[in-house]
Amino acid sequence: MMIATTYPIIEQLMVNALTWVIQLRECLLEETEVLRLSQGIERIDEIANQKKQLVAPLELFNSQCAEILNTENLACSHDGITAYFQIAKIAGFNTEILVEKWAQIRVLCVECQALNEQNGAMIALLSRHNTQSLHILKGKSQSSNTYGPDGSSKADLFKRSLISV
Repeated sequence: MMIATTYPIIEQLMVNALTWVIQLRECLLEETEVLRLSQGIERIDEIANQKKQLVAPLELFNSQCAEILNTENLACSHDGITAYFQIAKIAGFNTEILVEKWAQIRVLCVECQALNEQNGAMIALLSRHNTQSLHILKGKSQSSNTYGPDGSSKADLFKRSLISV
């Protein structure tokens, strides 16, 4: 059994991962606020870089956990981690704190995913709005989607500027 060797490693990995996920959540919450207040693209770019710096060690955490689970012939999944904790408990390790950390990581990851999707949708919406605004100001072709009698969409092109300066 490799559990005696791998358990101290996975303990440290979980501590680190929890720290990174907390930081990622804070970063995503800040991004939400920046987007809500329309504080500028520069800050959004800075936050995107911060997110990348936090995601990289989390991806490494995932691959390291997969290797540890593989040493015990367990699947790289929530069920595999749960089985790993059971093996560790049988081997005499106190797993309560680590199980709690794992639960926190999972909850925070779900929250981070939801925040990231929400922020991505908001960025896409703002981008589309900015593009449409620029097209109106520059007098470029605008398209309007309408639906024909058969329910299929068709685009009507407007060639004139809606605003002249």
